[in-house]
Amino acid sequence: MLLRISLVVAILAALAVGVLNFVQIKPKIDTLVTQRDTEKRDKETAQNDLRKTKDELAKTEKDLKQTKETLAETSAERDTAVKTAADQTKKATELAEKLEKANSDLGNARAELAAYQATGYKPEQIAGLGKQIKSLEEAVFVAQEETKKVAWKLKITENELAKLVQTDFHVRLPADLKGKVAVTDPKWDFVVLDFGANKEALPDAELLVSRNGKLVGKLRISAVQNDRCIANVVGGDYRIGDVSEGDVVIPAYPAL
Repeated sequence: MLLRISLVVAILAALAVGVLNFVQIKPKIDTLVTQRDTEKRDKETAQNDLRKTKDELAKTEKDLKQTKETLAETSAERDTAVKTAADQTKKATELAEKLEKANSDLGNARAELAAYQATGYKPEQIAGLGKQIKSLEEAVFVAQEETKKVAWKLKITENELAKLVQTDFHVRLPADLKGKVAVTDPKWDFVVLDFGANKEALPDAELLVSRNGKLVGKLRISAVQNDRCIANVVGGDYRIGDVSEGDVVIPAYPAL
């Protein structure tokens, strides 16, 4: 009997110790579990942030590479345009010098002819000077036409260069330029105008179209020949009506 009592007492004592230990240890276990969960969440958050940062870094590197490539292309186009403008300016200067010399020679020849006529020289001598003057006049005309062509090409190059460096650039045409629509193609929205480089028309220049004094629409020149040019009809707010043959066109941005 005493043995049983001792066993019961021992069991109760062990249970009491176990309960006491559980009560004391449980808060520590709960704290450790909470710390573990918190560290797990922090780790997951850090991993997500790291992945997001890597993605953003990759995108930034891609954008930077694309920006560098675009800048390199733009710089190359600008350098090409600058070189072309310089070459054409040099050619225009050379032609101007030739034209000045031809005019000077023509003036001298005319003066000599007048002198011969005044002094009564032989007709064959005067005839020779007349032929010389005619030849010089033809040379002056050719030089003038060539100078106009070079100046026109130079203007196109200058406009291309300006479009690279100016955000709001408009090609300007002579203020007194006035022409008419010669042919229309409504299907493809383009027209043919009755003037071209002979009236200093330039690619990308814009024209206002009117009929009986009222605005009809707007055109943008796409190609220029000597005596005609092709232009596309501009849509949007400027398209008030259909462009027809015989409509009058003037520069939208006349030269200042």
